[in-house]
Amino acid sequence: MEILLEELYKTDLHAERYQPRKLTIPQTSCHIMGITNSGKSTLVKNYLLARKKNTYLYIDAHDIRLETLLLNQYLENFCKKNSIEILVIDNYDPAILLPNIPQIITISQLPSPHKHIPTLQLFPLDYEEFLAFEYKYDSTALKNFFVLGGFTSMHTLQQDQRVLTIQRILRCSLHDIEFALLVLCAKFNSQKISPFNLYERLKQTRKISKDKTYRYFQTLQTKGYIHLVEKFDHAKAVKKVYLCDTFIKSALSTEKHFGRMFENIVFLELLKNNIKCYYSDDIDFYIPSNNEIILCKPFADERRLFKKLEMIEAFLFTHSIEKITVITMNKEGSITHPLSKVAIIPFDIWALGD
Repeated sequence: MEILLEELYKTDLHAERYQPRKLTIPQTSCHIMGITNSGKSTLVKNYLLARKKNTYLYIDAHDIRLETLLLNQYLENFCKKNSIEILVIDNYDPAILLPNIPQIITISQLPSPHKHIPTLQLFPLDYEEFLAFEYKYDSTALKNFFVLGGFTSMHTLQQDQRVLTIQRILRCSLHDIEFALLVLCAKFNSQKISPFNLYERLKQTRKISKDKTYRYFQTLQTKGYIHLVEKFDHAKAVKKVYLCDTFIKSALSTEKHFGRMFENIVFLELLKNNIKCYYSDDIDFYIPSNNEIILCKPFADERRLFKKLEMIEAFLFTHSIEKITVITMNKEGSITHPLSKVAIIPFDIWALGD
């Protein structure tokens, strides 16, 4: 084991095509969590490459040459012997004992199992981060974002490789039942669906218990592959499900619905900005903290918009809504309404705004 650790210690790290992310790593111990292919390893490697090579050790727990019991026997002494200041354990397994050194960075799809090590979540690229991967910012950038989503590898894959590559990555990263549930969630993204509905569909193709279905559904949420949004003032109502990245929809489902994908993308921007939101009848997102309603209307015209506003007037009046934001693909303007201020904003302007 000591020979292997010596080999890993001397191995040069690379972070090719690295683009800065909004998440920064502190100079203290932390745990980086995120879905597969969100850029966790590259983020940490870039952090290490700014340090002296002899001060850090990078270990990937998926390396089949590592034996946990032996690693636990040798790791701390190896770190002390070589004056290691930063230890990184990628694909961290809680069975690995952490040595007493100045900074430890663990990486996995789940939150930190150690209360004294804070968890930092890295999401797939948001629109602003995505633009850093584009060669130029013009009218094609937004179209590319809707096609490619936020997986960091999309820009390096040829078009005919993308779907199968993401399918393989997801299959390798998820339990078989988690993957099956994600396929169903991809079919129903931006729609109301309950764990029981998913169980009813899943049991048609495999023998599975309700408890196991619910448990793996919860794990998908914990890992961040899916996100649920509650109905406002109805916590027990069926929740709406959103995917962590819209390319998963293209990779796992043949069904096309641009309106739902657009709504999913808007939700992800809210999520990544830590904005708590709810849905309600005929309302895509209600943000109590901003006293704001967001309507996702990629190709809205004023006639349909006025009709939509009539349908939600009771909600506007009851909750004294001051602001309505209508997010579109490219239409911009405003509408006069007696109860609220209505702003029509293209997605790219809205996503890049403060």
